[in-house]
Amino acid sequence: MKKILIINGPNLNLLGTREPEVYGSKSFESYLLTLNQQFANIALQYFQSNVEGEIINTIHAARGNFDAIVINAGGYSHTSVAIADAIGGVAIPTVEVHISNVYAREEYRHTLLLAPKCIGVISGFGLRSYELALRFLSE
Repeated sequence: MKKILIINGPNLNLLGTREPEVYGSKSFESYLLTLNQQFANIALQYFQSNVEGEIINTIHAARGNFDAIVINAGGYSHTSVAIADAIGGVAIPTVEVHISNVYAREEYRHTLLLAPKCIGVISGFGLRSYELALRFLSE
């Protein structure tokens, strides 16, 4: 059975209440129940942190323990060379996801520092961005 780690970064703990017009009205924890049912053939583990160093430590700890990572680093996607380096350093296939279409938003969101270290980026499909990433990684 494949093991996939889902990592959410800053402010994603507020899904369901934060800017529902952009991010929807469902919490990630409730959506994770759906993902676990949909991907019963995959062992999913979920981690969320608002702290950059904790995200980096989790990526490091994934080495040898997970087959793939799905990451939504939130605002760190646009600013964190350190998270990008961690992804590159562990050599685990990683897909970057975003709930909103970052290219339809503020210009500073158009730069994704993690993307060059990832095998792909999925953006703009709401919470289904995670499902699309898992579909790809499960093949």
